[in-house]
Amino acid sequence: MHQRTKKQINISNLLDQGVSLLTDKGYHGSGLKEILAAVQIPKGSFYNYFDSKEVFAVEVIRHYIEPFIRQLDAHLQNPDLDALTAINQYFAELIAELEVNGFKGGCLLGNLMGELGDSNEAISQALRAAVKQYRDLLQTGLSRAQQEGTVRTDKSAQEMADLLVNTWQGVLLRMKIEQSSIPLKQCCGNLLDEYFRV
Repeated sequence: MHQRTKKQINISNLLDQGVSLLTDKGYHGSGLKEILAAVQIPKGSFYNYFDSKEVFAVEVIRHYIEPFIRQLDAHLQNPDLDALTAINQYFAELIAELEVNGFKGGCLLGNLMGELGDSNEAISQALRAAVKQYRDLLQTGLSRAQQEGTVRTDKSAQEMADLLVNTWQGVLLRMKIEQSSIPLKQCCGNLLDEYFRV
């Protein structure tokens, strides 16, 4: 059995804390001291793990998107579900989690896009890569749904996946100001249950 080293554990803890702080306070509002204190790592040792705060943010973005990819993929790999039902169930889970968390934070990707999307090329590249990875998996699911006959074929799976990602990002922002899951449910209902359907 593979045992993680202390350094690997510390990196994982730093990335977890980075997701939390960058989501809540943004890149400019999150200090290295605060991140290190939260995981009980000495102040001077950050650069033993990451070359810079920018590199750290890039790794946080990659770390953040991985569970969403795994969660969506698990639904799509479920042999008991057709692809459209799998996508619907995935988004229903996300909405339930956001309701439990009191609509706090929203999406790290969307938050950083607004804060740094056009001012930091390294972080912008990491955000584009994360969004593309997510979009591509949704596209795979929607393509399968087209083959299964549940989703329209006059629009490409990529076009619909882009529309879903773009709309979802927007309703996450609306959710934060409304403190309500209604925009999220409207997005899924309008797209997955109506516009995308045959």
